[in-house]
Amino acid sequence: MRNNTYWKKNIKYIVVLLIIWFSISFGCGILFVEQLNTIQVGGFKLGFWFAQQGSIFGFVVIIFAYIYLMNRLDKTLENQK
Repeated sequence: MRNNTYWKKNIKYIVVLLIIWFSISFGCGILFVEQLNTIQVGGFKLGFWFAQQGSIFGFVVIIFAYIYLMNRLDKTLENQK
């Protein structure tokens, strides 16, 4: 795999993961908060939970997803050498 292809895939992963994070933090924490507040989790409204905790947990999951994707991409690069 050429270096240019590697970086294109890397940027693609970053963009997709940032869109997912934006959807979680902005979408669930701000745009859809009224609809989510009709559901309660542990005594707290779900919209409040997403605004306070959901985006942080989502970001941590995205970090691990990025690690997994980059390790897989690195292995394909090593196998092509």
